[in-house]
Amino acid sequence: MAVANLIAAPPMAAPGYGKRSAPGEAPRRRDDFTHLPAREASIATHIDRLPDGAAIDTKTLAKELAAYGQQAIRTALNALSIAGHLRRVREPVGGGRTQWVFRTYFSRTARGDAWWSRFLAGDVPEVQPQAPAPQARQPKRTDAYEALAALGRTDARLTLSAAECKALEPLAAEWLARGVRSADFATTLTAGLPDVIHSPGAFTRKRLVDKLPPEPPQTPPPGPQAPPRRIMECTGCGKPGRPEALPGGLCRPCRGEVPDDPAPAADWIHSQVDRLRAAARQAR
Repeated sequence: MAVANLIAAPPMAAPGYGKRSAPGEAPRRRDDFTHLPAREASIATHIDRLPDGAAIDTKTLAKELAAYGQQAIRTALNALSIAGHLRRVREPVGGGRTQWVFRTYFSRTARGDAWWSRFLAGDVPEVQPQAPAPQARQPKRTDAYEALAALGRTDARLTLSAAECKALEPLAAEWLARGVRSADFATTLTAGLPDVIHSPGAFTRKRLVDKLPPEPPQTPPPGPQAPPRRIMECTGCGKPGRPEALPGGLCRPCRGEVPDDPAPAADWIHSQVDRLRAAARQAR
């Protein structure tokens, strides 16, 4: 029997449910969870290595991690939520269906409440990985410069020097800004050339001015974006609520505090669900 067959695949949740990786995570490192207690670090490392869609409910994790029972797993998940590594969210399953599911978003990089609130609202910038430092600094050639330098490869009569490409770069940049592709740029400027061109630079400058295409039509500004379609839930008990009412991803009872009157939160949740259902019907 192959070794691969001896390794059990992680249990997957029902379609649409399960783990979801948060956007913009930093690359995986050995010290990702060293700031956590040993139990929480072990469980976080296990969840981090599971694929998206894997079941990470308390019962499943307790079966996979024999060292911890369900109560220990539940307490650890609450701690991971407070530390900023996960949030439980209710949202539409997608694919044109109106079914609602809850998902647990996990972030290898710890996030604050403000980041999770922005994520809930659909306004989270992606973290761009840092590029390695170049071996030697080379002056970057612009697309306009490259388009001019390529003219000689299309027709040798318009072979330009580096100084001529630099001088004509602003004119060529205006062509590209008006939507002209590099291939069309070369085709237009090399069409119908005379047999002999004594000054390729001067000839190209004249064509760049005389054949400049018109500015593209103005496009209307985009309409209002669709409202966010996520509702945060308490990591501990699953109670939905506003992000500001769930600091650390936990409601007041799960944080050990006396709960306020739940009516305002319930009214808000009902209004959100009604609004999203109306948006889904309109989309269909």
